[in-house]
Amino acid sequence: MAEAAAKARGDLRNYALVTGAYWTDTLADGASRMLVLFYFYELGYSPFEVAMLFLFYEVFGIITNLVGGFLAARFGLKATLFMGLSIQILALSMLGLAPDAWLVVPYVMAAQALSGIAKDLTKMSSKSAVKLVVPEGSESSLYRWVAILTGSKNALKGVGFFLGGLLLTVVGFQTGMLILAAMVMIALVTTAILMHGGLGKTDAKAKFRHMFSNNRAVNMLAAARVFLFASRDVWFVVGLPVYLRSVLGWSFWEVGTFLAIWVIGYGIVQASAPRFVRQRAESDGSEPDGATARWLAFLLAVFPTAIAIALTADFDPTTVLVVGLIAFGFVFALNSAVHSYLILSYADDEKVAMNVGFYYMANAGGRLMGTVLSGLLYQWEGLTACLWASAIFVLAAAVISSFLPARPRETVARQPAGLSA
Repeated sequence: MAEAAAKARGDLRNYALVTGAYWTDTLADGASRMLVLFYFYELGYSPFEVAMLFLFYEVFGIITNLVGGFLAARFGLKATLFMGLSIQILALSMLGLAPDAWLVVPYVMAAQALSGIAKDLTKMSSKSAVKLVVPEGSESSLYRWVAILTGSKNALKGVGFFLGGLLLTVVGFQTGMLILAAMVMIALVTTAILMHGGLGKTDAKAKFRHMFSNNRAVNMLAAARVFLFASRDVWFVVGLPVYLRSVLGWSFWEVGTFLAIWVIGYGIVQASAPRFVRQRAESDGSEPDGATARWLAFLLAVFPTAIAIALTADFDPTTVLVVGLIAFGFVFALNSAVHSYLILSYADDEKVAMNVGFYYMANAGGRLMGTVLSGLLYQWEGLTACLWASAIFVLAAAVISSFLPARPRETVARQPAGLSA
């Protein structure tokens, strides 16, 4: 009993360190994206060219989630966490220390590729580690822990948007990047010193082919995730900030602050999702299931459609976008939180890191599709085209979610360590 209690305390300590490092990386990642977006847009890059700066960020996010789950199963979450933080420091330093002549599209795309690798390694490590501290068989606790982690991450990403706008205004692009690199370095050193032992089980026999899930529920959820996140990024990544800056005339500070407040609020809603989203209680429990994801997706489709119609009808664009984005963000946050719970609920106990890696590979695929189309559609037909694409993507996510099962209660039991593969 005493040995088990000591192990639980050790798992909780290490999980707290992983989460703190993930938060720091998230803050730096959000700030660096805002710095890159506005710095290069002000240099005269078109919206599509700005979107292309993030192309490798998303492409390598897909690859990283696929390979990262295998690496975590083989070598442990501690190794993937430290790899992610180290690569992020390198990516930020590449932009902070480069001569001005190097700050051209291929170089920035390479730095963003490294940043995408770093972000997804740390995210996969932290989200997989949730199973180290959740009591075996406690779906309610799992839902709450995942919601809190996901919500806090997005709130900090919002703070990162604000920080990026502030750094660009106060200290400039390259000094801002070096400040962010120093933040991540502090997180890496602190975690390396204070973390005791490993983080979860490893399996030297894990094979890369095991990354491709034969779990139908995981596969359907991953497919829905592709379209859900494409629906957000197709207008949020490039179209919206460029519209606010170029059409409405907002300053860097105003755009960064608005997007920061939105993402922070989005994160708060995610963290509070268990209060808002509950299946109507039946005898076997009240946690969300595939039906929850479906009806939330159908509800979400209403908002980009309404915003597009209102902008076409010449309603005041500032009011339409502020009110519409708040409504969209609220429902999207609930839907995303349910997805984040379902992947751990559906995941095979002996392959959790691999299932999570496969799922976030799909997540990155959706972001890639949304990011590229955000720049292309905005340059082609403006923000309303981005919004109509968003509505189509959400409807696709809703249809796919119709095939998601409820979580069978009799198969809930999991290994506490959750990382053997």
